[in-house]
Amino acid sequence: MSTTLCQVMGFIVSSLGVAGCIVSTAMDMWSTQDLYDNPVTSVFQYQGLWRSCVRQSSGFTECRPYFTILGLPAMFQAVRALMIVGIVLGILGLLVCIFALKCVRIGSMEDSAKANMTLTSGIMFIIAGLCAITGVSVFANMLVTNFWMSTANMYQGMQNVQNRYTFGSALFVGWVAGGLALVGGILMCLACRGLIPEESRYKAVSYNASGPNISYRTGPYKVGSGYEPETKSRKGAGYEEAPRSEDGRRSYPSKYDYV
Repeated sequence: MSTTLCQVMGFIVSSLGVAGCIVSTAMDMWSTQDLYDNPVTSVFQYQGLWRSCVRQSSGFTECRPYFTILGLPAMFQAVRALMIVGIVLGILGLLVCIFALKCVRIGSMEDSAKANMTLTSGIMFIIAGLCAITGVSVFANMLVTNFWMSTANMYQGMQNVQNRYTFGSALFVGWVAGGLALVGGILMCLACRGLIPEESRYKAVSYNASGPNISYRTGPYKVGSGYEPETKSRKGAGYEEAPRSEDGRRSYPSKYDYV
């Protein structure tokens, strides 16, 4: 699988996951009234994270928001917080992922910068998916606990104490959305490896010795002993080398030659 394809697939899957988290949080059917023992009823109740609704047999539906925050159970508020954190992280991850796509060029952005942005968005998607799955699972655990407590009360002869509630459609949407965000984040993390330049993976390291002209490198190198004679050129403008005589000595012009 190429890097671009893996990155695009991760972006699409993560976008579906974040959209599903938003839809699941806004839905009102997190818990629905259980109709197992009473399939024919004139009133059908269901609840969400933000309001509770009642639908009558005539088709009229009335919803009432929760006017309190402190009066709600602590686990209920924790579910709200987890879903909101997941949505915020998912949206931020989408914004980062758009600029990190390999097919999108912004100025002279290097591949190493895109790799870091891809990894960041992938981690955000993974955390967002885990938040959504955890929030939905906590709410489902609350429903299961209340369901069996209500069932025990019914068998003890207290049928009208409270209604039983079961899983609503929003729970399944949240589970699927969290899974999609998690898979999308994993794909983005895998695509990050393909964006890292080859030369940055294996960086050459040079070691300098204490001597003046001795150096050790990983590539082709030349070792200097430090005792080579330094050849300096004294030639400059207007300088002419004196001719040599037969015995090898240089002969310089005397002052009488210029007369």
